[in-house]
Amino acid sequence: MPHPFAFFLAKGWETSTLDSFAPTISLFLRSSTYTLQDTGFMAHTKLQPRQYLILGLVAICAPLGDTCLSRGMTRLPPISLDHPGTLIAAVFTPWIAFGIALLIGFFASYLTALSWADLTFVLPATAFGNVIVAFLARFWLNEPISLERWAGIVLITLGVSFVAQGPSLTEKQAPATRARQRIEQEPVR
Repeated sequence: MPHPFAFFLAKGWETSTLDSFAPTISLFLRSSTYTLQDTGFMAHTKLQPRQYLILGLVAICAPLGDTCLSRGMTRLPPISLDHPGTLIAAVFTPWIAFGIALLIGFFASYLTALSWADLTFVLPATAFGNVIVAFLARFWLNEPISLERWAGIVLITLGVSFVAQGPSLTEKQAPATRARQRIEQEPVR
């Protein structure tokens, strides 16, 4: 197995300097938690339960956060950028603060999902949030939704189901693999 800091070693860093950071940094450089499953046509990844949880957080946190922001902002008078103090004060109202916290949770889970899956797999999980927003807006915020929007929601749901059947991580291109192998094969200084 190559040294965990092979990239830095190739750049001329000293091993002793890098090894002093190893206990802390190794938490972030853990090997991925998915396994490839060959189905004959295209390699699929078998997601772990923790990864399904992350995708669930991606799909739930953004719509809930946006809905909380909307609920909080509709309770306030119109805000103008000419008066930034009112905008700052709005951030500290309970619904808006809770919405911001949920959106921070979304962003953290989104980044986590992107660390082990392709954007083309993760992004539809956020697209499904549009479906959740529509239901929250209709039944929690009592906003009317037209028949055309409901048709769009059905199309989004169908699109997400097509993408969900594909692999979460596609095979990387050969040039990047060759460069990585060169770094791993260089002797450790």
